[in-house]
Amino acid sequence: MYIPHTKTDKEEMLKTIGVSSFEDLVKQVPSKFLWPKLNLPAESLDEAQSAVRMSELASKNCRPLSFLGAGAYERYTPAAVKAITSRTEFLTAYTPYQPEASQGTLQAIYEFQSTVSALYAMDCANASMYDGASSFAEAVRATVRVTGKKKIVYAAGVNPQYMDTLKTYFAHSPEYTYVKVPMKDGVMDQTALPGLLEGAACLAVQTPNFLGLIEGMDGVADLVKKAGALLVASADPVSLGILAAPGEYGADFAVGEGQSLGLPLAYGGPYLGLFSCKKEHVRQMPGRITGMTKDKDGQRGFVLTLQAREQHIRRDKAASNICSNEALCALAATVYSALYGPEGLKELAEANAGAAAYAAERLGAIKGCSLKFKGPFFNEFVLSVPGKAAAMRQGALGRGVDIGLPLAPLYPELGETLLVCATETKTEADILKLEAAIKEAL
Repeated sequence: MYIPHTKTDKEEMLKTIGVSSFEDLVKQVPSKFLWPKLNLPAESLDEAQSAVRMSELASKNCRPLSFLGAGAYERYTPAAVKAITSRTEFLTAYTPYQPEASQGTLQAIYEFQSTVSALYAMDCANASMYDGASSFAEAVRATVRVTGKKKIVYAAGVNPQYMDTLKTYFAHSPEYTYVKVPMKDGVMDQTALPGLLEGAACLAVQTPNFLGLIEGMDGVADLVKKAGALLVASADPVSLGILAAPGEYGADFAVGEGQSLGLPLAYGGPYLGLFSCKKEHVRQMPGRITGMTKDKDGQRGFVLTLQAREQHIRRDKAASNICSNEALCALAATVYSALYGPEGLKELAEANAGAAAYAAERLGAIKGCSLKFKGPFFNEFVLSVPGKAAAMRQGALGRGVDIGLPLAPLYPELGETLLVCATETKTEADILKLEAAIKEAL
């Protein structure tokens, strides 16, 4: 196997850095995050021999039939998505600061913004954020700037990782308070809202929520507005093929995780933050915004606009220190959305809901198991199990099936439960394998 650095090269680099070995160089990294050394023979291997050995090692990996969800979803991505995003003019494109040389990239971003605005039924969208968590945190932060209030009210069903991210934004500001709307039957208890919203900057809701349940949003915006607050809604974009969009029920900011739109599961990223809002809040949007204009000859063109960003000329008025976007991921989401179209997205959402409903029916009929909540859900649901959920999952993994996420560490009050997800990638045969794996684990 060809490695360009000789032993002498490595020793000289370590000496320059000021450490005696590579192990010393990475000793500050906790050992649990370091991969063990690959089991390779001591003698040198040529390229062909190395390929064979690495293939043998890779074949030992087990890829279970997975029913995990919790914010990252396995979906089928049409081949055209990768074909287009792999083109060199997109794959190697740099930031579009010079519009005269970046019209293709700028138009792609503009189409992405238009797609997000249409999906969420909002007036404006930006050129994307890092992920769903950063979009959520930035939207809540925007409501604080607009209202001048520092009380943040959020539904108990919001993704816990989103709340963890949000709290890092105000970690050094003890005057900010977080008030959780209690859960009733797996969704937000709306009877508690009038009292909790007093003096709040916003109400932050996720629907479908982290437990997969669809929050009833009728009348919520009116309660929020009456309290002088703003409504932040996080929604899975695929679910919007059949569910009401945030703009339709009065959200001021609508955000979400764009991984569902053509991005693979890849150990947590790179993912794609979707961010949209009503027109009156457009100057509160962080990151980039691409706009349409005309050049000196009257021809249509695209430019970056409203650039109150931390590294630009109006940096003192920047809404956020986020100064990048996920352009290639946003392109994938745009291509994916265009390929499906409104009717295709509806059919996709129906397929997800149907697969999850069938899985819930089969699993809920297993002796000792039951659905924790009776409300409507989209593509995941909470299953109560008569034993230790974590142990059951570990046992099923040995049989090649990941039966879902144990919820006790995140929601102790739910008892021994699993969050089970079934997307359009799961066939009837797959769901029957899941059923058999749970029965065996019991």
